[in-house]
Amino acid sequence: MASTKDFYAVLGVASSATADDIKKQYRRLAKKHHPDANQSDPKASERFKEISEAYTVLGDVAKRKEYDDMRRLGAFGGFASRPAGGAQSARTSGFGSARPGQSGSGTFNEFDVGGIGGLGDLFSSMFGQGAARPQQRGPERGQTIEQTVDVPFRIAAMGGKVPIDLEVNEECATCHGSGAAPGAMLRPCGECSGRGVISFGQGGFAVNRPCPVCMGRGQVPTERCPTCNGAGEQRVKRRVLIAVPAGAESGAKVRLKGQGGKGAAGGQAGHLVITFEVLPDRFYKREGLDLIGTVPINIAQATLGSRITVRTLDEKKIAIRIPAGTSAGKRFRISGQGIEKDGKKGDLFVEVTITVPETLSDAQDKAMRDFAEAGGLKF
Repeated sequence: MASTKDFYAVLGVASSATADDIKKQYRRLAKKHHPDANQSDPKASERFKEISEAYTVLGDVAKRKEYDDMRRLGAFGGFASRPAGGAQSARTSGFGSARPGQSGSGTFNEFDVGGIGGLGDLFSSMFGQGAARPQQRGPERGQTIEQTVDVPFRIAAMGGKVPIDLEVNEECATCHGSGAAPGAMLRPCGECSGRGVISFGQGGFAVNRPCPVCMGRGQVPTERCPTCNGAGEQRVKRRVLIAVPAGAESGAKVRLKGQGGKGAAGGQAGHLVITFEVLPDRFYKREGLDLIGTVPINIAQATLGSRITVRTLDEKKIAIRIPAGTSAGKRFRISGQGIEKDGKKGDLFVEVTITVPETLSDAQDKAMRDFAEAGGLKF
């Protein structure tokens, strides 16, 4: 269960790893062990679930802090005093460096660990009134899902919506979360006597952990659900439309409450955190709130002057005058046609480049030579 695993060991990172290091390692492992990429490996799904479970805690700043606090106090069977990568077995019943008489003066109510999964009784047994009464596993918030979304340049600039496909854990539609096959009976779990938790003791302390047999439910089916194999949940794909605010840039994040994984035991759904990656545009580039558009003109236009038409972000056509003698790289400003954000609006700059013809007809060649010689050039 989540409360007895060394999540740092699961992801293969040190306990001092940065948030970015943890995220990169999670993405690498999730891609490697995703069930869709390992259909011939029956253990891939369990490994993927274990990796996701670890990242749910270590990828969240608040949950990671709570987890580290409890880990230092030896709440995970000996992990407290050991460096990452050297964790003991999740089945050990010891406290590691914890010793009787060092329980402290706090109470469990000072710790908010409801999101970590089934640890609600752990500190009440250590800091409260001695041994705690075993209780069934309470509601847990669902998984927080993070995903990077490619956003077309113009949608990012003007605002709009983009669709994304998500894979989340949802309550099994066959057993409705019970883990039982249709028609099967639920009976009290023999491992935990129907309490949903099992107790481990050392010295004057008792520690309760979610039962690994019934997964904290307190009941086990006489026959497992064939759809979810008794897990009570399954991975499903969901398409969601994401609103992109005007002026969004790469790296910007938006959090959608309740759009993440489904909560366990009646808990609230997790959140969906979207990171935008703005795709390049074939015409525009961005400089702050200003837009830069490059337009090619020929030598005659640059020399004699001309009029050209450009399109703005909202597809308006605007004509601008190119004066005679314009050089390559010259920018022409169109006020108020840039990106609008937070009540401010940038400008559109049209930058010209001069193109040279690869071939000339005889008449064009003669005219060019005459023009050059008139300017004092000799061939």
